[in-house]
Amino acid sequence: MKNPPVKPARGASLSPGWRQRMYDIIFETHTPAGRAFDLILLALILASVLVTVLDSVASVRESSGRLLFIMEWGFTILFAAEYFMRLACSPEPRKYALSFLGVVDLIGWLPTVAGLIIPGTQYLTTFRIIRVLRIFRILKMAAYLEEARYLVAALKSGMKKIVVFLFAVLTLVVLLGSLMYLVEGPENGFVSIPVSIYWAVVTLTTVGYGDISPATSLGQMLASLVMILGYSIIAVPTGIVSAEFIRGGEKKRSTACPGCGTADHEPDARYCRRCGAALKLRRKSS
Repeated sequence: MKNPPVKPARGASLSPGWRQRMYDIIFETHTPAGRAFDLILLALILASVLVTVLDSVASVRESSGRLLFIMEWGFTILFAAEYFMRLACSPEPRKYALSFLGVVDLIGWLPTVAGLIIPGTQYLTTFRIIRVLRIFRILKMAAYLEEARYLVAALKSGMKKIVVFLFAVLTLVVLLGSLMYLVEGPENGFVSIPVSIYWAVVTLTTVGYGDISPATSLGQMLASLVMILGYSIIAVPTGIVSAEFIRGGEKKRSTACPGCGTADHEPDARYCRRCGAALKLRRKSS
């Protein structure tokens, strides 16, 4: 099935034919040229991220700094050219520029240019790694994206419960930190209530850095209770998200398509999302 013709962008100097062919190569993967373009782009993204990471290592920067500098600017020019090519052939340049991938594409080359004015911003080019999300489109992994949407929906559904839970934990660590400050005091390292709250967070989350520890018997007893409490608290947000995820999955249709066997349709679906065959609607139990 051919793609609909691309609407010419305002001020575009290229003809619709050229723009359509460029669109097929840059935005689509149904042609060998489009698939090759995306695979080469992914390889360049990974290589550019590696260059940025290596440039942050002092020893590597001293020995190969000039080479890394040239390579980084080479990647920047390529990604900038690709970004403007996408704007040129996109049917809706403004919509593309303001989309998630459009902003990520912009971040792929803009920090290097901004680094000429604001030193250090060039290391933000590591955000290019986000652009490998295009691999989902290349490999036709739409099913994984669909499951990701269910996960996001589960997080949104349980957001209020998670916020209440975090507020309760925040209240708890303030109380525990204040109590530990009274029990131990500055002589044992708990020099202030904020420092004691920091200890409560580290202990409650079972991280346990060990930079501050209680010395008195009462303090050690309180710390033990906080550690045990931490194990039960960690499981709460996981349970909330899991419950919402299961509840969202129950809303999906479990009846398989009689044509291709595909299951997991929406509750109000009448036709298969894969082959278009009519689905057998289940009767509601009275």
